[in-house]
Amino acid sequence: MGIDFDYNPGQTPLDEDEKEGLLIESISSRGELDEFEQLNIEKAIEWSISHKFVKRIILTEGFVKSLHKQMFGEVWSWAGQFRKSNKNIGVDWTIIGIELKKLLDDAEFWIKNSSYNPDEIAIRFKHRLVKIHCFPNGNGRHSRMMADIIIESIFEIEVFDWRYSSMVRADATREEYISSIKKADGGDIEPLLDFARSKKHV
Repeated sequence: MGIDFDYNPGQTPLDEDEKEGLLIESISSRGELDEFEQLNIEKAIEWSISHKFVKRIILTEGFVKSLHKQMFGEVWSWAGQFRKSNKNIGVDWTIIGIELKKLLDDAEFWIKNSSYNPDEIAIRFKHRLVKIHCFPNGNGRHSRMMADIIIESIFEIEVFDWRYSSMVRADATREEYISSIKKADGGDIEPLLDFARSKKHV
């Protein structure tokens, strides 16, 4: 593969075998790759809007995988498949399924017991999901879309605005996003909540 993969802070480098999973041979630059991925993601958003998902479907490993495949399946052959190597972030690849099951069970508990307000449930889920880092790439975008589906389909509240950014470019918005993720890693979820939505629902 001839693409020179340069990574922004917070992005996950791909292994050589993962790079070989690129399905579109005409892609020759990172910019073109980003464009094709964004087109695929926009189709996934249309797919999610056209379906009414229920909690028992959303909070399953199958749905988590299916959404990733919807978002990246036209670009990467491994879309929707858990990674098979360790990265600069995330749990050991051998326990991804175990950690995801813990998160799905926790989310069920949060919802059933109103442990947090709806926005915080969705954002805590997003944060835990990206920390697990289920897939070779696209985890940030995937976790944000999972949060959007949870808030819209389970709680019937409008989706997050995420500062109207895909966070692909290395700009001030992405820096703010990465900073809010790191603060959430340290136990302070508020900056990530603020980033996701300027006017929070309670």
